[in-house]
Amino acid sequence: MAIEISIIMPCLNEAETIEACVRKAVSYLSGSGIAGEVVIGDNGSTDGSQEIALRAGARVVNVPLRGYGAALYSATLAARGKYVIMGDSDDSYDFSDLDSFVGKLREGYDLVMGNRFAGGIKPGAMPWKNRYIGNPVLSMIGKVIFHSPANDFHCGLRGYSKDAFNRMDLRTTGMEFASEMVIKATMTRMKICEVPTTLSPDGRSRPPHLRPYRDGWRHLRFMLLFGPNWLFLYPGLTLMLFGIVASFLLMLNPIELHHVRLSIGALIFSAFAIVMGFQSVLFAVLSRVYAVQERLYPAGRAYHYLFRHINLERGLIAGLVMVAAGLISTVYVVLLWRQADFGAMNVEQVSRMAIGSGLGTTLGFETILFSFLLSTLGLNVRHHSAALPTERAAAQVSDPLVRQ
Repeated sequence: MAIEISIIMPCLNEAETIEACVRKAVSYLSGSGIAGEVVIGDNGSTDGSQEIALRAGARVVNVPLRGYGAALYSATLAARGKYVIMGDSDDSYDFSDLDSFVGKLREGYDLVMGNRFAGGIKPGAMPWKNRYIGNPVLSMIGKVIFHSPANDFHCGLRGYSKDAFNRMDLRTTGMEFASEMVIKATMTRMKICEVPTTLSPDGRSRPPHLRPYRDGWRHLRFMLLFGPNWLFLYPGLTLMLFGIVASFLLMLNPIELHHVRLSIGALIFSAFAIVMGFQSVLFAVLSRVYAVQERLYPAGRAYHYLFRHINLERGLIAGLVMVAAGLISTVYVVLLWRQADFGAMNVEQVSRMAIGSGLGTTLGFETILFSFLLSTLGLNVRHHSAALPTERAAAQVSDPLVRQ
């Protein structure tokens, strides 16, 4: 019989809870009449978790590459079901009640997210800082930056089709795996929904592998790096716009504001704002191109437009024009100084011209460097196999019926 549902779990020394989780999952499959299996992605347990899971009726995938994402990735590769439901093996999620996930997957949803805030969080199941600060803030950021429909961005219980998993092309091996899944599913316009999920206290006596502050920062960092527009582009454009407007006004004449005179000092800081904003915009472009090249981010129309209209030659021409303009202005300032017999000059007049020439030369030089790096990233090269080390590990499968 073809397997419909594969229930997978990551495992690293979960001897206290792995049996309960596997037995609940096996019981659910048999009780629901679903052709299914339970697959454990083991990350090198040394407490006998593998044998316990095998006795309870699961298959075990040995994953030498450490990491939450690596374990789930390999377990999904080894899964034989049309649909996959993943959850932690610490007995915090109830694998005996998965009807809502199965129902939505059968309806055609690509990714079904659990929502712990809608389903209920039992006392002691989640620290207050995660419940009222960490998860709500990260979920809000996911909604703002990526327009994700998920209200519980980091719920560990979720289901997805094997076809959707292949289209996501997930790359991270650590805790970022959970964020990458939701982000890529959203960006590729997959069908996503949420179902209420109950979170129970961790069933282990030892501390969890999770570290709230460290893991929260890792998720936030990944989301910001995955959304370079918010990290680099929008702040950069704002700085540039402010700097350009202020510099234009100050280049003409000093500005008087309620007995405060803004002149050369303000012009220097305005020029700095332009340079910093320009660098930030260039970083936005380069980070997006790098993410696409590493297959962390899907290539969109903007990406293809970039390489169709911006190339090394055009970048060099633009950069050289700006450098030439800056150098010409510098030569003009030197000629004026020569006319004054290299003596004292009008400081404000000369400073304005010197700042303008330095700004043009700096921006031109950065444009030239950016063009070379962008063209390097855009080279047409033959990529090596996209297979991760975890894929090779997927072949190392232990089966409760076939012992090696």
